[in-house]
Amino acid sequence: MIKGKVIVITGASSGIGAATVKRLAAAGAKLVLGARHEDKLRQLAAEIKDNGGQATYRVTDVTNRSNNQDLVEYAVEQFGRVDAIFLNAGIMPSSRLAELKVDDWDRTIDVNLKGVLYGIAAVLPVFKKQGYGQVIATSSVAGLKTYAGYAPYCASKWAVREIMATLRLEAAQDKANIKTTTIYPAAVHSNLISGIADADIQKGEMAVRAQTELPADEVAKAVEYAVDAPTGTDIQDLTIAPLNQEW
Repeated sequence: MIKGKVIVITGASSGIGAATVKRLAAAGAKLVLGARHEDKLRQLAAEIKDNGGQATYRVTDVTNRSNNQDLVEYAVEQFGRVDAIFLNAGIMPSSRLAELKVDDWDRTIDVNLKGVLYGIAAVLPVFKKQGYGQVIATSSVAGLKTYAGYAPYCASKWAVREIMATLRLEAAQDKANIKTTTIYPAAVHSNLISGIADADIQKGEMAVRAQTELPADEVAKAVEYAVDAPTGTDIQDLTIAPLNQEW
C-alpha cells in the first residue's frame, strides 16, 4: 500500500522523476522532491498540492554529498520518517572514447554513480534507526548491454546495478529489512538526449527513439509497482522496454 508512505525522489523535476512524482502522489504518497532546478520543483510541488496531494522539495545537486544528506534530513523533519528513496538523477553526455571528452566522463560518473552512492549513504542511517526502508535506483538497459559511444554512461549504469546488488546482499546478511529495486529502462522520453554533444550519436539516438521511445509514465508504473509490493516481498529487478524489441 502506497498511501501515506514518505518517498524521496532525486532527479524529480523532469522525465522519469516527474512522471513518478505524479503517479505516486495520485496513489497518496507523501513526496519529498530533489533536483537542481528550483522553478521546476516549485511548479511540480504546487501542481501536486493543487490536486490534493502532499509534496515538498529541496534544491539538490546529487554530486554534492551534503545536499543528499540535507534532502533526507529534510524529509525526516517534514514527515518523521522515510519509507523509500528513488535515486533517479542521471545524465547522458555521450561521445566516442577517442574524442576524449574527459570532463563529460567525470560529470557522468559524478551524477550517475556518486549520486546513487551519496543517496544511499544519506538514507541508510535513517533506515537502520527505523528498522526498515526501500531503495529504488534507475540503471538502464545500458547497464545490461554495452553500446558504442556510450562507454562512461554504460559504465555508470553497470556500476549502479552492482551497487544495488551488493546493497541487497548486505541487507540480507544483516537482516536489515531493506528492500532494493533496480530499474532498467530502455529509451524513455526525457531531456537526456539534449545532453549529447556528438552530432552523429545524437542523430542515431533520435532515430532509435523515433521507433521505440517509451513514455516516462511507463517507468513510473514500474516504480509504483515496486513501492506497492506487500510487506516481505522484494521486487528486485525491473526492465522496461518495448514489446518485440531486442535490448
